Amino acid sequence: MYLLVVLAIFTFILAFVILKIYLKLTIGKCYCNVYLNGKVALITGGNSGLGFHLALALAGRGCRVIIADKDDCEKTKENIIAQTGNSNIVTKKFNLASLRSVRELVKDITDSEDRLDFLINNAGIGGTGKSYTEDGLDLGMQVNFFGHFLLTHLLIGLLKKSSPSKIIFLSSKLAFFHNLSLDNLNYPQDQVGVVSAYLKIYANSKLCSIIAARELSKKLTGTEVTVYAVHPGVVYTQIYLRNGKVPSLTNTIYKLFNTIMTKPLSRSPEEGIQTALHVILCKQIVKDTGKLFAECKVHRPPAKAEDSDFAKKIWNASENYVRLNPNEII
Repeated sequence: MYLLVVLAIFTFILAFVILKIYLKLTIGKCYCNVYLNGKVALITGGNSGLGFHLALALAGRGCRVIIADKDDCEKTKENIIAQTGNSNIVTKKFNLASLRSVRELVKDITDSEDRLDFLINNAGIGGTGKSYTEDGLDLGMQVNFFGHFLLTHLLIGLLKKSSPSKIIFLSSKLAFFHNLSLDNLNYPQDQVGVVSAYLKIYANSKLCSIIAARELSKKLTGTEVTVYAVHPGVVYTQIYLRNGKVPSLTNTIYKLFNTIMTKPLSRSPEEGIQTALHVILCKQIVKDTGKLFAECKVHRPPAKAEDSDFAKKIWNASENYVRLNPNEII
């Protein structure tokens, strides 16, 4: 019995090590060496995690970087300037959990910027439990998707003016574990349970980002604005530590799982931004507008994202949820 236990432990450890090695060896790398002097990028959630490292990478290539975040970003700005020598860094404070705040940010951007070359919809939040915003929207869905959906619509004019330009939606392979429907696009409060709080709402929001990229690319046919969804891989960032209002026991189990399994198998933020960088910098992917990228190459999306009828219904419902004016509809 003792030998069986030892053998089982050894087998698990060996499998774990092999998996970690495999994951490291299959990480995509961006080889596009493009200088971005004169270009402008707006990154949501650029104060930490992937957003910060993307801001750092773009600033290092001479890009003017606008970091839009709900937290104060002045220290982040100083850090980026110190590391890159690029002082052309701007910070904006806004909250994706407020449609009003999104509109205020857009007014600020359009009043102060002559161009926008890259819109990077990066900000996100993990499990949120039974939390709803002042707009009556599920907190996770609004921060991860609805807020970016509105932001993108309102900045289309500036992106067209600056074309060729790109829109990037940060997504996740967790989108494959969705249960998205028209009925739970704005997750009903009576359906929010433990699993939903940690997986389904997040997964649904990431599927919506993939759908938005596909549908928006169709609507922008004939323009030089291209759109992409990006899966960065499993990256252990602050999103794993911001769990919203969830039961304490569930939260404890969640953090324990992340410490034991997720963190050891995760890639670094520098590795996690490679696909996003590839999409931002590579000029040869124009033909792949609307597609999902992972490991710096096109990746097949969840089946629901390829269901045109379903995608159109999600798009139309999203327009209503974010309260677009008739002249703002693309």
